[in-house]
Order: sequence, then structure tokens, then C-alpha cells
Amino acid sequence: MTNTTASLDEALALRALQALETDPNLSQRALARELGVSLGKTNYCLRALMDKGLVKLQNFQHNPRKMRYAYLLTPQGIEEKTRMTWQFLRRKEAEYEALQAEIAELRRRVTPDAQAQGR
Repeated sequence: MTNTTASLDEALALRALQALETDPNLSQRALARELGVSLGKTNYCLRALMDKGLVKLQNFQHNPRKMRYAYLLTPQGIEEKTRMTWQFLRRKEAEYEALQAEIAELRRRVTPDAQAQGR
């Protein structure tokens, strides 16, 4: 798996954990819509989160259909979501700082040219 793929998968896992923390009663179809990915990819992501012990599946109590489930974050899942959120924040802050430096450099390069052309 490439680094880009790993970070995309981690970003998807983080978004899934955040969505499930907000609404554990989301169906896989609703979660797929919220994440903007296919139902199959959502199922794969949920299974991976369950295999890692970050999410557990629970039947709704007193549900006559018994086909509805809740996806609950485990204590380990809450801890991992927090760790991933901090990591995501640090990465975005670094990207922001790099972008600011790039913009400053571009402005520095363009400013003398713009002044020379009378703009």
C-alpha cells in the first residue's frame, strides 16, 4: 500500500469514526453517502474498524425487524479517533504552513515584475 493510499484509508477511517460517534444508528448506506464512497468500500471500512476493535456492532434493542444495527465506538475506538484527529490536525497545519511559505515566495517573485511593468 502506498503512503497516499494509507493516508486516504486513514482519512476515511477517521471520517467514519467521527460519523459513527455522532450517529451510531447510521445504516451502511447512509454512512456511505456521508463519506462519499461506495457501499462496498463502506462495508470494507466498517469490517476493518471492527477487526481492529475500534467499533462494535450491536442490535437495536426491542427492534421488531432485528435487521438494524448500531455501530458503537469502543473505548479503544474513541482513543484511536482522538489520536487520528490530532495526527490529521498536525498534518493539515504543516500543509498550511507550507502553502503560506509558497504563497509568500510567489508574491516575492511577482512583485518586482509587476512593479517593473507599471502595475
